[in-house]
Amino acid sequence: MLLSEQQHVLAYNGELLVFQLSKAKRVEGAADRTAKLCVRRMAFDRDAQLFVQKSSGAFSVRAKHSETEIVCCDCATRSKTGVVLPCVLVKMKKHNGVVEHLLLLLHSSDRFEQCCHFRLDYELKEDVRLFAGPSVLWRHANKLFYVSSDTCTVLSAPVQLSSIAWMGEIEGEGTVVLGIRAACLPESEDGDEFSTSDRAIWGSEFFGYAIEMQKMLTGARFMPHAYSRVVSSVCVCKSERLQKQLRISAAAITQKNQLIWFQDGVPKGVCELPYEKPCLIKTAVTSSNDLLFIVSFSSGNICVVRRENLQVTSKWQKVKSVLVDDFIGSGTEQLLLLFNDDSNTDALNMFKITDFGKINYESGINYKDDVPAAEGLQENGLLTIQALETRLQAGLASVRELQQHLGLKKRVILQSCRALIDLVEGRNHILPSAKKEGLVSLWDDVGKPHSVTKEPSLTPKLQDHFIEKLWHRVVGDNLVVGVKLTESFCLSVSDISLSLVMDQGFSLISPIIECRNKIIKLNKVFSALSVSSCQIEPPQKKMKLDLRSKNDLKEEFHKRCSRTQLDKANTVTAVTSLSPLLAFHRVCCAVLLHAKKQKHQNGDLQKSKRMTLLCGKILLSLEDISNGKYSLNMLKDNSYCTGSMEDIAAILAVSIKSSFQIMSSDCTLTRVNSWLLGEMECVPFKECHDMVFAHKAGNVYGTVFSWTLKSPFEGVLTMFCRSLTVLFQCLHSLIRVLPPRCDVKLMKSGSKGVLTEQLVLALEKEMFTSRSFLSSKESKAENNLTWWNEPGKKISGAPVASLLDSEDGVQQFRERLQNEKEQCMLSMHETMDGTLYQEVALKVAEAQLSSDMIVWRLSKS
Repeated sequence: MLLSEQQHVLAYNGELLVFQLSKAKRVEGAADRTAKLCVRRMAFDRDAQLFVQKSSGAFSVRAKHSETEIVCCDCATRSKTGVVLPCVLVKMKKHNGVVEHLLLLLHSSDRFEQCCHFRLDYELKEDVRLFAGPSVLWRHANKLFYVSSDTCTVLSAPVQLSSIAWMGEIEGEGTVVLGIRAACLPESEDGDEFSTSDRAIWGSEFFGYAIEMQKMLTGARFMPHAYSRVVSSVCVCKSERLQKQLRISAAAITQKNQLIWFQDGVPKGVCELPYEKPCLIKTAVTSSNDLLFIVSFSSGNICVVRRENLQVTSKWQKVKSVLVDDFIGSGTEQLLLLFNDDSNTDALNMFKITDFGKINYESGINYKDDVPAAEGLQENGLLTIQALETRLQAGLASVRELQQHLGLKKRVILQSCRALIDLVEGRNHILPSAKKEGLVSLWDDVGKPHSVTKEPSLTPKLQDHFIEKLWHRVVGDNLVVGVKLTESFCLSVSDISLSLVMDQGFSLISPIIECRNKIIKLNKVFSALSVSSCQIEPPQKKMKLDLRSKNDLKEEFHKRCSRTQLDKANTVTAVTSLSPLLAFHRVCCAVLLHAKKQKHQNGDLQKSKRMTLLCGKILLSLEDISNGKYSLNMLKDNSYCTGSMEDIAAILAVSIKSSFQIMSSDCTLTRVNSWLLGEMECVPFKECHDMVFAHKAGNVYGTVFSWTLKSPFEGVLTMFCRSLTVLFQCLHSLIRVLPPRCDVKLMKSGSKGVLTEQLVLALEKEMFTSRSFLSSKESKAENNLTWWNEPGKKISGAPVASLLDSEDGVQQFRERLQNEKEQCMLSMHETMDGTLYQEVALKVAEAQLSSDMIVWRLSKS
């Protein structure tokens, strides 16, 4: 390659395109001189670690009495096909001052295609850009011009500008030019006051111009106008529309040797650049998904800044060009640095490929002779270490701050737990000073320590009114604590739960013990039933009546649900893991009961009040557990299981309940009972005959069953298993003994047959409630009309026939008949008292809610 030739390098699809334009030479036999535009397509060979030529192409430019030169080259989208192709803009300056321009496309076959030709009376020197079309855009005499390959006509945009900071695509706007111009203050300030003041102070402003749509955009969306006097180049990293608002994230380099990160026009971070006069910024995304800013300087230096921390990662000197593409075919972008080499004219003689990770290729760097290069590598290593140290220090500071915050939260929780225990036990509690913890006091006066005092919430005498028994059992690795409540207390509260609080003053752990709650009903002649919460109304159902206030109706319905629930739940259990408690060898826990108490005033239901009551304390020691003091007693005694009601409740609390509907079309289900008593070795509880306990050795031991026959061909089997594995083992064993055509179905919310019967009764009640109201009105109206059908009915004591004998009698009959008709009509339109109507309507609404609830549960089953 001769020194007189021009060279431009372009990255395209992981390859390098090297364009060379030779000086115009006279060819023998031709009157004009011809310049030759050549291209070499180069690809990186990872084995040889150098760029090798794959193919080449050429294009002849006739240049009679002219000077030929490459203006610029870039990749642009061709509007006809939508394919991105390399483009080269060539100018030919003639002696008469006319400058011709050729815009060439390069195809994959290395064939050039002339797609645009236009003439100007001046040279393109300032802010020349290629964009989709392909099209050419430039600035001249503070005006914006562009020409498209579709028309080849030079157009002028109606804007004045001093420089172009950025050009690219923005969603919903097309190709947008971000320019800088002298401030244009509006006569009537309807816009942003801060933007107007910025323009007035600094005398310049940013503006955006959408070329295809030919409209102006507010420059303040990119960054404040105050930066318009110092910004050299801008790179828009992200643009999107959220709720019809344009959101832009951009980076800008300034004449103050700074890189500034903007989000939605607000500066978010700044980085001091290592060299002076930055001129261009571009981006790259590496294999570690890091966004890098590559900043070029007028002196030929390059530096790389990470977006994550806005710190300089690496820098180089004497760089001829920097390109971004996937040169090694890894699927991510790398940086290609082409260094200046005075001893060789080949632009690819000295290069470096890196992604600041595992990818790192170098060629043409002599470390012995090129001492500055070695020093630069050492300096890059120091910069990387400094950046890592800064990130490590920031991470440690965040960890320390998080530890302090967690410690503060733990101390607040511990103080709250101590205050809760003191409150329910009736002791005084001194509140600590908020200033010591760096908190803000919410008390009105902060002059003296505060104490929370309250009368003892419950004395042993008062506990008898709502607690029948407090007990605890050890079941496997679980501790089960149960509270048996009195029936009168259950009818006055709802939403019951238990919590366990350690009574010791541990300073390193939270005294609150995590546990799960169940409400269990146990009858000696009926099966066990566990209830988690009251069934609520389907969400799509809405109350159409407005007889009382909405709160009253809600409370009435809640009261009905609560009573329905609590009539079936007298024992509340809390289950927690036993292993963490054994670490203390001996622990005392306070058992707290939480519930909502219903308030009644003048016969009306008021809003519920949340209450916390102390049920008592339990003492747990490793020695007692080892001796089996709290273990279950499930022994056989004359064909019965000796387990107490507390033992049964403990097993049900830790077990998984599953109900199955078993139906057989041609065989009775006597095999189920035989399977329970035979293979499962089940015996009924002495305290609860409808439930049986499995004594079979192995995993199945301890499983509780309840078998209810609805008919000889249909029944419901309820299993209480300690794990799903045991449940599957039981089902596998059961299916083997059932008839071949037997159907086993998991029940979700109760038996369909039972729900269907309940629905029939609820609909019947709803019908009779409505009919009773209407029939009372109809019977009263009918009684007023019976005189019309009775023969010989007297009017005011006189027979009807005697009145019709004379003219006066007929007139008297007509008048009295009219009076009777009016009284009859009044009885047909009789009004009702408002209170009575509310009572009747509320009864109808309650009946409808009941039937709707059953329909919803039936749809879920």
